[in-house]
Amino acid sequence: MNFHQLHIFYTVAEKGSFSAAAQALHMTQPAVTMQIQSLEDYFGTKLLHRSTKKIELSEAGRTLLPHAKRSVELVRQTDEAMSAFTQKLQGRLQLGASLTIGEYVLPRMLGPFAKQYPDISIVMKVMNTTQIMDEILKHQLNFGLIEAPVNHPDMIVEPVMQDELKLIVPAGHDLAGRGKVNLEEVMNYPFVLREEGSGTRQVMEGQLQKKKIDPNDMNVVMELGSTGAVKSAVEAGVGITMLSPSSVQHELALGLVHIVDIRGLEFKRQFYAIHLKSSLLPLSAVAFLGYLRQQELEQGERA
Repeated sequence: MNFHQLHIFYTVAEKGSFSAAAQALHMTQPAVTMQIQSLEDYFGTKLLHRSTKKIELSEAGRTLLPHAKRSVELVRQTDEAMSAFTQKLQGRLQLGASLTIGEYVLPRMLGPFAKQYPDISIVMKVMNTTQIMDEILKHQLNFGLIEAPVNHPDMIVEPVMQDELKLIVPAGHDLAGRGKVNLEEVMNYPFVLREEGSGTRQVMEGQLQKKKIDPNDMNVVMELGSTGAVKSAVEAGVGITMLSPSSVQHELALGLVHIVDIRGLEFKRQFYAIHLKSSLLPLSAVAFLGYLRQQELEQGERA
């Protein structure tokens, strides 16, 4: 018995078929079958009942499954723990990131990471969550970073970073010179927002609903499909908005917009990493996610 066989058994059990497991593991179906048979020979008992339509775990298979799962997780955790001591990591890291993360949060972190791991090349695609999941399932991306949790049977979802939305107003606005304002006062002004269904919009609306405020009561004069378009509209005086401060660093430095706090209300959100259950992350990906978590920890300590 070896870990490779346990990994194959776990993947077959999770996928429900030899063909799906073979595709996920980049193996041929006969090779997967042979490894399962070797594992059954080792234990001297059937682990899977095969039929034309599906497979079912035997009693022995159901007993083995949680142990196989723990083995897979242990190897994953071991890789993550030891990556901190492996400075000579090499390879091509392919990841997907949702709009806010990919355009505004990650770029400032990539430089220091590249200095720490100069032999890792990063390819980042900025796309929506559905597209990221699709490319991960097709093994075209190692992992993704998204703004809201998802529920998919083949995915592991882990919290990795935090962010907070703030009220953003244009220079010269009535609220621009005030440190804090009441929510009731803010609701009287016209808003420019991201489109419904965006991660930013969902976080904002969720927090309002917790305060028993109907988001439909907001005076929304414009809905736009990108953060850049929202920023431009706010700068032009069309309205005010809720955005991550990381997305308006340039505009803040130029004095084009201002951040205003709302009393008694925080719009915090969690960012998540997603990757396949059936595939171990390469060490380069483990190192990158560890780096992001460390940056988050250090930022929290400074705060």
